[in-house]
Amino acid sequence: MNAIINYMKRNYKILLALVLLSVTLFAFKMKSSNEVDPDKDKLLLELLTFVIEKGHYNPAAIDDNFSKGIYKDYIQALDPSKRFFLQADIDDFVKYETELDDQIINKDLTFFNLTYDRLMKRMEESKGIYGDILKTPFDYKINETFNTDYDKAPYAKSTSELKDRWRKQLKLSTLSSLTDRLKLQENKSKGIKQDTVSDTDASLIQGDDLTENAAASKKDIGDADKIKTYDELEKETRESAKKSLDEYFGFMNDLDRNDWFSVYINSITARFDPHTNYFAPEEKERFDVSISGKLEGIGARLQKKNDYTEISELISGGPAWRGKDLEAGDIVMKVAQGSGQAVDVVGMRLDDVVKKIKGPKGSEVRLTVKKVDGTIKIVSIIRDIVEIEETYAKTSIVSRNGLKYGVIYLPKFYIDFENKDGRDAGKDIALEVERLKSAQVDGIVLDVRDDGGGSLSTVVDIAGLFIEQGPIVQIKSAGRKKEVLYDRDKKIEYDGPLVIMVNSFSASASEILAAAIQDYKRGIIIGSKQTYGKGTVQNVIDLNQFVRNNEVGDLGALKTTTQKFYRINGGSTQLEGVSSDVVMPDRYAYLKMGERDMDNAMPWDKIDAADYTVWDKTANFNKAIANSKSRIQNNAQFKLIEENAKWIDNRSKENDYSLNIDKFKMEQNAVEEAAKRYKPILQYKNSLQFSSLPYEVEQMAKDKILKEKRERWHEGLAKDVYVEEALNVLDDLQDKAVVKKSMTTSLKKDKVAKS
Repeated sequence: MNAIINYMKRNYKILLALVLLSVTLFAFKMKSSNEVDPDKDKLLLELLTFVIEKGHYNPAAIDDNFSKGIYKDYIQALDPSKRFFLQADIDDFVKYETELDDQIINKDLTFFNLTYDRLMKRMEESKGIYGDILKTPFDYKINETFNTDYDKAPYAKSTSELKDRWRKQLKLSTLSSLTDRLKLQENKSKGIKQDTVSDTDASLIQGDDLTENAAASKKDIGDADKIKTYDELEKETRESAKKSLDEYFGFMNDLDRNDWFSVYINSITARFDPHTNYFAPEEKERFDVSISGKLEGIGARLQKKNDYTEISELISGGPAWRGKDLEAGDIVMKVAQGSGQAVDVVGMRLDDVVKKIKGPKGSEVRLTVKKVDGTIKIVSIIRDIVEIEETYAKTSIVSRNGLKYGVIYLPKFYIDFENKDGRDAGKDIALEVERLKSAQVDGIVLDVRDDGGGSLSTVVDIAGLFIEQGPIVQIKSAGRKKEVLYDRDKKIEYDGPLVIMVNSFSASASEILAAAIQDYKRGIIIGSKQTYGKGTVQNVIDLNQFVRNNEVGDLGALKTTTQKFYRINGGSTQLEGVSSDVVMPDRYAYLKMGERDMDNAMPWDKIDAADYTVWDKTANFNKAIANSKSRIQNNAQFKLIEENAKWIDNRSKENDYSLNIDKFKMEQNAVEEAAKRYKPILQYKNSLQFSSLPYEVEQMAKDKILKEKRERWHEGLAKDVYVEEALNVLDDLQDKAVVKKSMTTSLKKDKVAKS
């Protein structure tokens, strides 16, 4: 979970005070010797462990148990599917299992160097292994199986055993693709139209690149119109698998030693808690973009295609989009800064290409691109502020039963810490609520499903829109008294019916908002049984400030847990999350994905409640909850979703696959037959018409990309049974007199229209 909640500046100063001694020591050490420690990695280890130990809310003891946790996480991160390391490698590594705590304290990199060098060697060997395997056809008539539960699988004892594991992995991947191709051919010969592939094939095969390879091959399944032979199709599946793996290893080749050291560092930081982690310089930059929703550059998303950098998307409103000289599919060949010399970027790491293209607002970058039609063109672009539209809140409006409702979707609690006048979620939600009030809506749904969190201050601002004044959240630092964050504005921006939508991926700031609204009984929380369960506060610390006369380069940043937050009723959301007032069946309800499923998560606890007054102005509050529960219990769609959730849970535990084509077909046909029962979940439509507010309709008329995105969102809302039930709850929360008046007005308008 990438959610982060940043707290007030004075808490940051407290943390700085804690590490002041460290700053002095580093500065003195480096200054007195008149030289900089040449080993940046050792400096990072020293900085990180000290800052965490002094600033973390509840730092773990760095001992043998700590060492074992690092070892387990790190080795698993290096080779999750056990296709690189041999048992002999693990035998070499395990000698250090209980020594890593001492190595960290002594800034000893022996273990990291050993594992890094061995991984590079094994990965290089793997390129030859998969290349040789995919040169010749697979024999799919042999009776053999492959188990994809890599956690329980032993490491290969020999190179021949490892090669056989690769063979079976690749055989399963290509077999899945081949059966799809054969089925498509069969349907073609019968004249059966099939414009989509099965929902059940690759997605049901557990594993990392296996699913990716199978899914990637589907892109070209229907490319050719002619009927192909079995041999032709079998060859295509191997070529597709090789292409996918070549791209995978191309990406891996882009990673340098610093990237792998970051993996090691994060295996250390994660032992303190799941949300304490190290940001390498590039990661810190990406984090800043994700939390603010903006960057300085040309406004294009890039992706690596073998040695080439391809433009995958233009960001609506950005300089590249406005210039109309670039398009998705263009290949960037060279990059020049202003009138400077163009630099060839073919074969360059994607991160390095991005660095060259990004730059300060107002500066010029010239791209030499190979267009999708094959022509070469030099494109000059003046960089500007680019806003990532997907980061920001968006609103839709819907009418039904003579009433009008607003739906606000908030993907994260964003804020621009560098510019107090910049956009933030609090200001934007306030504006959207004001616009909905102007549209005279009868209720609001605030959707924070999949919202992983963000800025704590914006939560206080947003919750304050719906209450008169009072506490929103309580904060506790280690060894200090609790502090209560209040909404002190007596103005209520909106006092009408309110529903908050959550799911199991609503985390951190989302949980604070839902908890506050629930404790006040200001609105009804509907969604998954419980939210994610992250009840901790993090600060992001720039590590460069601790080293005077820094000559080792950018050290990145540390995100560390400094506090815990609590509901105003005193309870913690840590592990337990927020329980919905109305629980709606969730397809992934039985899978382990929350904070409670992490072995090093911080514990649940509680403190005294804050002083607050429950909202008593919502009509039919308890009845609306009861009505919703009754509807869900008797709703065929929700029953099907619940049944599907149990089926998905059972499927996730099935890891054995036959590599015999006839048996594999039988198994997959059985799965597909069972899956057909759940297709109505994806085909569901609620017959509601969603539309944008007038200001956005004007923007959409000028911006085709925005128009397309909004239309897709509105289509999704019209297929969303959860949103439909949220609107049903708003119906139940209405004052009967208001409903009667609205319906009468609607009937009158309808009568006039017909006349």
